[in-house]
Amino acid sequence: MDLCEIRGGSLDVITEEALGGEEHQEVNRASAAMRATRDASAFQRFSVDTEDSSLCFEPGPPSPVGAEDGHEDVFEEQENEINQTRNKLQEKVAEMENFAGHLEEIFLTVEENFGRKEQHLEQHYNDVLQTLSQRYDERAAALEEEKKSKLEALYKQLLGCGRTLDASKELIETAQEVYRSQDKRLFLKEVMPTIKRITEFSREETDFSLSTPLEFNTPLADLSDVRTMMDSINVIPAPSAPVINPQMPNSASQTSLRVCWSLFSDDTVEYYELYYRPVLEDTPADGSSEPHVSKVKAKETHCTVTDLLPNAQYELWVTATNTTGISPASEKALYMTVPSPPVIKQRECTSCPEAALIRWESGNTNPVDSYTVELSEMGTDGRQSAITESIVAVPTCQCLIQLQAGRRYLISVRAVNIGGPSNRSEAFTISTIGTFFHLLEDTAHPCLSISGDGFTMFYGDEELPLSAMAFDENTFARCVAVLGDLIPVRGRHYWEVEVDDVAEFRIGVAYEDTQRNSYLGSNSTSWCMRHILTPTRHKYEFLHSGWSPDLRITVNPLRIGVALDYERGTLSFFNVDLEQHLHTFHCHFQSYVHPCFALDNPGALTVHNSIEAPRYAFI
Repeated sequence: MDLCEIRGGSLDVITEEALGGEEHQEVNRASAAMRATRDASAFQRFSVDTEDSSLCFEPGPPSPVGAEDGHEDVFEEQENEINQTRNKLQEKVAEMENFAGHLEEIFLTVEENFGRKEQHLEQHYNDVLQTLSQRYDERAAALEEEKKSKLEALYKQLLGCGRTLDASKELIETAQEVYRSQDKRLFLKEVMPTIKRITEFSREETDFSLSTPLEFNTPLADLSDVRTMMDSINVIPAPSAPVINPQMPNSASQTSLRVCWSLFSDDTVEYYELYYRPVLEDTPADGSSEPHVSKVKAKETHCTVTDLLPNAQYELWVTATNTTGISPASEKALYMTVPSPPVIKQRECTSCPEAALIRWESGNTNPVDSYTVELSEMGTDGRQSAITESIVAVPTCQCLIQLQAGRRYLISVRAVNIGGPSNRSEAFTISTIGTFFHLLEDTAHPCLSISGDGFTMFYGDEELPLSAMAFDENTFARCVAVLGDLIPVRGRHYWEVEVDDVAEFRIGVAYEDTQRNSYLGSNSTSWCMRHILTPTRHKYEFLHSGWSPDLRITVNPLRIGVALDYERGTLSFFNVDLEQHLHTFHCHFQSYVHPCFALDNPGALTVHNSIEAPRYAFI
């Protein structure tokens, strides 16, 4: 977003609705001060780019002669004030964005909880209806069965009553016929059996009570389970196990972790408990020294754990709790805190007018994913530029950076893992004015001593016995020599060597794999200038493969310039004090070479680098 724009010498301040009153006042003061100087100077178009804002200045009306110098300080002061105001506004916006993100997370959590609660209530409602329907069907079936049995009993009793009525009717009709009979003999014959039958029928007892009660005796349906279900609407079941999420990128700091988890059920949760402990590399199998387990409570499905170790792995798991009980623990997950800042190895950093090679130590026990190199240009007044460039996804602990010649840069490094980037390392200043390197102590002959700054080599008078010398495959064994750590960039390189008048020395270049048990210049992998003291004069040789041209130097050089040009395939030597050319080797270098230095008798050599090559060095 554009905070300020100058059009035709006037400054318009564009503010957003989210900015506070204090920021408005600061921007207004900056605007007033700029209007006071708008007719005093003319500015070429200038821009300061940031992540989401820029300051743009276009040419204004011409300024009076000499007025620009008088108002330059005022402009810089107001520019700095505007930059500070912009930075404050950006911080305020970042805070508001973070707060809005937090509110959005809470909003989503409330929506999820409401949805789970609503779904839980609907499920309970459906379960109750299903149970009631089942009880109704069972009750209706029982009533139907009882009704059937009652009707069958009444029907049987009705049939019995009918048979009794038919028998009575038959006896009555038979008695009447006997009574009306005119034949006395027939009457006497029939009357006694009829009387006997009537007597026997009258003796039979007729049951006039109902064979089945009118009331239905089927017991009421057992709705206790329904009542339990209705009561369970207000009784929350214990939660199921949460699911802890894998670590998200940039979710950690050097001492904190942001952990998220989720629930795949309709559980209601009052709070969560997050457990964590560091993962130790060497933990005894018997578990006698298990790391301490810590825990924190959280209301939401996320939590930030603090007071942790940098670049450490932590094992985390979470449980959910409500009024009914505690859920099982989730599966364990591994999270990592942000790494510690790397440490730039200044003695191993090299540069040239075109590039710089930066090396550093990780400083972390656990491996990191990558590194980010940040650089900003420094002005002639020593002030750091507001623009920072970044080189990301550097896989190893070194980085070759292409730069502009004649500048000074402030360089720092960050280590990056899944948790995010570390803090910046301690900044290191690199100059591209000339070639810069140190002497490589691991290549030095045991008789050599290297100064603390890495630029001077000493060969003492005291001879060491062979048994006291420690050699390895990288150290020079025969020639008392050492290599310099020249940057692997094909271009032009220049450095100077300060020598003693009485020291016998060899200076030049050599391949990295040059033979360590031979003298510099005596093989095909090294080129050097050699100084020899004779009883009558100082003798100089320019050796390669053991051969030197016949040259005579009349003035002994005490400061020798060395100019290496990969493109032209030349290696030149100069007497710096006289600006005199001494000799040039012509060779197409197949690979990168290292500066090399040797002393054939006790003495000292001092390397001077990071200096601008004189104009005669590459003519």
